Amino acid sequence: MQFIKRVVGLFEQSGELRTGRGRVTGVIGFSLSILCFLGVLAFHFPEYLTTPELRQKYSVALLRQVMLGAMVLSGVIGLGNLVLGRTRWLNLASLLLLGVTLALGGHQVPVGDFPDNTPYVGLDWFILDLLGSTLIFVLIEKLFPLYRDQPVFRPEWQTDFMHFIVNHFLVGLILLTVNFLIYRFFGWAVYPPLQQAIQALPFAFELLLILLVADLLQYATHRAYHEVPFLWRFHAVHHSTKTMDWIAGSRMHLLELVFTRVAVLGPLYVLGFSKEVMDAYIIVVGFQAVFNHSNVSLPWGPLKYLIVTPDFHHWHHSSDREAIDRNYAAHFAFIDHLFRTAVQSDRRFPARYGVLGDYMPKGFMRQQLFPFTYRE
Repeated sequence: MQFIKRVVGLFEQSGELRTGRGRVTGVIGFSLSILCFLGVLAFHFPEYLTTPELRQKYSVALLRQVMLGAMVLSGVIGLGNLVLGRTRWLNLASLLLLGVTLALGGHQVPVGDFPDNTPYVGLDWFILDLLGSTLIFVLIEKLFPLYRDQPVFRPEWQTDFMHFIVNHFLVGLILLTVNFLIYRFFGWAVYPPLQQAIQALPFAFELLLILLVADLLQYATHRAYHEVPFLWRFHAVHHSTKTMDWIAGSRMHLLELVFTRVAVLGPLYVLGFSKEVMDAYIIVVGFQAVFNHSNVSLPWGPLKYLIVTPDFHHWHHSSDREAIDRNYAAHFAFIDHLFRTAVQSDRRFPARYGVLGDYMPKGFMRQQLFPFTYRE
C-alpha cells in the first residue's frame, strides 16, 4: 500500500527534479511505460480507442517500431536505476507496468478489420500529441527559456495536464458536436461557385487567405470573450494559469472550445477551402497554439509586428494593467495593431500572469463549473 501511495503521490508533486538520484530518468521511464501500456490498449480496441481520421494517416508498422523502442528504453532505464539503487520504487513501478504491457502482447498485438462508425475516445491522439509535444516543446523551452528557473513540473501542472487529457479523450464527441453545429447553422450559406473559385487559387495564396480569414474570426470571437461578461466567465478559465509554458494553452473550458471552433470553422466551411489547405491550417494553428504559450524567448526583430509570437501572446495572458483586453490575434499581430488593441509597453515580457484578482478555483472540475457558480 505504501508503494502505491508513493507512485500516486508522484503526480501531486511539483518543482524541479533533482539530478543524480535517478528521479529524472525514472520519471522519463515511468512516463514511457504508461504510454506503452495505453498503446497496447489502443492496439487491442482500435475501434473504440483510436480516431478514424488518424487511422487513415499513420503507419501501424511504424507505430509498432516506435512502441518497441519506447519499451526498450523504459526497460533499460528501469533496470539501470534498480541496479544503481536509485529511486527504486519509481523504477519498479515502471518495470511492473512494462511487464503488464508485454503480457498483453506489447507492440505485436494483431489488428484485424473493425468497423469505422463506433463511438470512440482519442487515446491514440493523446499518446501521439503528448509524446510529440513533450519532445518538441520541452526541448525548445530548455534551449531558449524565458524563465530559466521554471521547472517542467511547475505549480498547477496537474490541472493543465487534466485539461490536456480530457480535451484529447473527448476529441470524438467534440468533433461530432462541432460538425453538427456547423452544418446546422452554416449549411444554408454554402455557395458552390464561391468554393470552386477559392479552391482554384494557388496553394500558398489559399493558405495565407485561410489564415487571415480565420484570424479575423478569431479576433472577433476572442474580443467578445473579453468584453461580454457572461462569455468572460468561460474564457477566464483559460486566463487563470499563472505560469506560461507549452501545456498552459490546454487549460480551456469545454464549452468555449466548442463555441470557438464553430465560430471559426463555420465560415471556413462556407468558403470551401480545399482539404490540403485545411490540413495545413490545422497544423499551423495547432503549432502556434502551443508555441505561443511556451516558456520561450527568441529575438524576433520586426517579425513581431507581423505574426503572433510568444512575446506577443504572453502579454495577452498578463494581469498587468496595460495588458488587460489586449493582443487578441492568434496568427497575425498586425491585426491588433490595425484595430489599436496591441499592448504598448517598453517591457518585452509582462511581470504577472493570470486573471486580475486571482479568483479562479483550482482543479479541472471546479474550473468547468466556475461559469455557472461564480457570483460577483
